[in-house]
Amino acid sequence: MRLLKRSWLCLLLKLAIAVGSLSLVFLVSQLNTDWAPGFTHKYSWLEYTADVGGPEKGCNCSAILQGDWKALERAKILTITKDVRKSIQIPDDYYINATTDCRSFKLRRKYIMFPLSKEEEDFPLAFSIIVHHKVQNFERLLRAIYVPQNIYCVHVDKKSKASVSSAISAIASFFPNVFLVSQADNVVYAGWPRVQADLNCMADLYNASTKWKYFINLCGQDFPLKTNLEMVRMLRTLRGGNSLESESFPPEKKWRVSYVHQIINGEIQTTKETKDPPPFNLPIMSGSVYIVVSRSVRSVLKDHRIRALIEWSKDIYSPDEHLWATIQRVPGVPGSKWPNRKYDMSDLNTIARLVKWEAHEGSQNAIGAVYPECKGTHVRQICVYGAGDLQWLLEQNHLFANKFDVDTDPIAIFCLEKYLRQKALADWE
Repeated sequence: MRLLKRSWLCLLLKLAIAVGSLSLVFLVSQLNTDWAPGFTHKYSWLEYTADVGGPEKGCNCSAILQGDWKALERAKILTITKDVRKSIQIPDDYYINATTDCRSFKLRRKYIMFPLSKEEEDFPLAFSIIVHHKVQNFERLLRAIYVPQNIYCVHVDKKSKASVSSAISAIASFFPNVFLVSQADNVVYAGWPRVQADLNCMADLYNASTKWKYFINLCGQDFPLKTNLEMVRMLRTLRGGNSLESESFPPEKKWRVSYVHQIINGEIQTTKETKDPPPFNLPIMSGSVYIVVSRSVRSVLKDHRIRALIEWSKDIYSPDEHLWATIQRVPGVPGSKWPNRKYDMSDLNTIARLVKWEAHEGSQNAIGAVYPECKGTHVRQICVYGAGDLQWLLEQNHLFANKFDVDTDPIAIFCLEKYLRQKALADWE
């Protein structure tokens, strides 16, 4: 009888996989399995495995995450071999062709299509993802954070190649809770359109669902450091508060808000025209584009003081690094902090994003260093993480880190996503 029941269970699972019914797979996983010990213990259909011949095949992720120097040296050598460099060059057309069969794509890519816990189901999150290239990075990010109870708005830069837009649109179309922003912009580095992209997604997310609790904005080269369950538990502890960088405005950046700036030929340029003081004498703060804010942020943006601040910020330099930081310190804003500098919050003391700036790196014994030296490479003075950074990253309290790039170090992303998936499934069990 026990053998017969086990055979029926196996048959159900095979049928679920064959027809692409993840709900049936979930049903099977919830059945009483005391007569089939170990059958659903590892949920093998959701585990990540290295593709045969892929760049990850020769690396030891467990050793890498523990900082083992031999494993890290082997990973470094692997990433520069000709076969690995060739294998990670995945054209946009690959995703366009791979998405012709929706069920097969989701099963093959091992997307989690059901809530892993009631706790997570009752605390949905909203994400905006700003993308302009590197479809592979985007898809791996989406897969790492995707669960059906959350909601995701994707903003593809209007300047992006047609193949990028087509591939991302095809991927998003597979999921009822993933959609493209209703109004896309030409994103300009250090210009207002970067903020507007998030505002557009924020509005769409607010109108699309009344259930989500927190909003988190991402870019295509971010990657999570926590599982969805860990994020939910950390966000619950905020009790409606926000978590983002907000510090007193440094004197050396005063020029950013003292002169009018214009976008000319796709670049932000400083003019000689001086700006009026901020509205309502609001103290302008310094921070980051990356934010973790409660759902009440949408109603905050209707506040007459905030509307005036938004209009005033449209022609400053890098408004994304000042608008949110300033809103966070406006008295009366839900989840905010008083503008007194005693309430200043650095990026290292928030949970929004972990970024390694080259100027703050140093050796372990350097007194002035904020964090250890980058083990990858640098782009615009920001560390693009390598496998050697993973041990340090996972010791931090942040939800996400920036930047990751498959072209720079595919093993760093693979080991991180494999670790997070194993942890998510272990928590589920």
